[in-house]
Amino acid sequence: MAPPGAYMRATDAFAWHMERDPALRSTVVVLLWLDRAPSWDRFADRVDRMSRQMPSMRQRVVAAPVPLTNPRWTYDPHFDLRWHLRRVTAPKPRTRDTVLEMARQSAMDSFDRDRPLWEFTLVEGLHGGEAALVAKIHHSLTDGVGGMRLLTVLFDLQRRGTDLGEMPSAPAGEDMSIRAEVTDAVGAMAERAAHLARRGAGVAVPSLAHWVRHPVGSAMGATAMARSVYRTAAPISDTLSPVMRERAMVRRLATTEVPLAALRNAAETVGGTVNDAYLTAVTGALHHYHQRHDVEVESLRVTMPISIRSEDDLVWGNRITLQRLTLPVGEPDPGARMRMVHRAIQAARDEPSLPVTDAIAGGLNLLPSAYVGGVLKHVDFLASNVPGSPVPIYLAGSLVTGFFAFGPTIGASLNTTLISYRDRCLIGINIDTAAVPDPDVFLECLGESLDEVTDLGAVDETAAP
Repeated sequence: MAPPGAYMRATDAFAWHMERDPALRSTVVVLLWLDRAPSWDRFADRVDRMSRQMPSMRQRVVAAPVPLTNPRWTYDPHFDLRWHLRRVTAPKPRTRDTVLEMARQSAMDSFDRDRPLWEFTLVEGLHGGEAALVAKIHHSLTDGVGGMRLLTVLFDLQRRGTDLGEMPSAPAGEDMSIRAEVTDAVGAMAERAAHLARRGAGVAVPSLAHWVRHPVGSAMGATAMARSVYRTAAPISDTLSPVMRERAMVRRLATTEVPLAALRNAAETVGGTVNDAYLTAVTGALHHYHQRHDVEVESLRVTMPISIRSEDDLVWGNRITLQRLTLPVGEPDPGARMRMVHRAIQAARDEPSLPVTDAIAGGLNLLPSAYVGGVLKHVDFLASNVPGSPVPIYLAGSLVTGFFAFGPTIGASLNTTLISYRDRCLIGINIDTAAVPDPDVFLECLGESLDEVTDLGAVDETAAP
């Protein structure tokens, strides 16, 4: 949650600054399929309520007047809910592909940076009486887990809805003079410096005592931290893929799905997780894709969001770090590859540098954006997994029948995002068509790989008991 005068965390400021290169935009698009058109008044009421409970939905980002200070969230004095909330009739031929094209254009379009960073478009009039919601949100507003918590305000667990009580008051605006803004920024710098000093002192004293008692172990720990930071932020000069090398701004969006039980059963065959099975399917698809281009590749770089939320952290903002690691691709056996993926993911979650990623991002913010962009464009792909609702949810009287998210590529060749909903895993695929000029081939490879992975857990119903 971003209160008045709050400054962006360094990781969010990093995403904000790197958008000087349009190929690095951090735009998330969410697509909901609805069994029928929702009540517009109820829907607008829920979105209004959500904007009052999550301050950043009514705030815009302004540059700090003092150098080396992160951008600041400030209330939009002319906030207009009707600008952010749109209602349209689906253009012909009024199919789901029509809406997917609308989502694709939304993903490629930039935000108006003088307004809050979100847009919701309700699409009515689809064949069969269906409707859809295309939600466009900047990643600096929230991460996947925070977004799911935010949607508890928007959704109901029954079609007739729930009375949420009196509408909360709209947050008060701000009217700061230039002098006040400078004073506020200087104060924020001083507070951050004091925080770092306190943190440093709190770590330094016990660390010094530990060093005196255990000099060899302390030296090894410092070395491990340095190596971990290097793995997180080290410069890279080329992609590992010899095929997916080009980058541009044209996107292709696609969706696919697989039963949740099928991925879970496959994972259990090697003692892994649903996330392991999902990443095994994505790496298998990339293996097949490179083979279609007569190329063998052993491993590829992936950027993967890792949640750093505590159990009692209920805020809706970002609490993730983007971890860069290398995953196996060349191993043809899906079971063996899943074991390798599991070990790689576990190592990434145990990185010593995870608690200091915000400080690492602060350092990267000082580097030229062209340099940082060059590093990001040498990541081969992105993948994320967001736990969704295990039960049916409703939007202003409409049943949500599908829930897909398309994460930004931020310089990589593609991004796949899995959301679990009810008994299905729904996967949104965002492809840079310069890197993957034949997206239908990749989607075919992904389908083949999902079949290979789910076959691991398939039950032979003809086998004798």
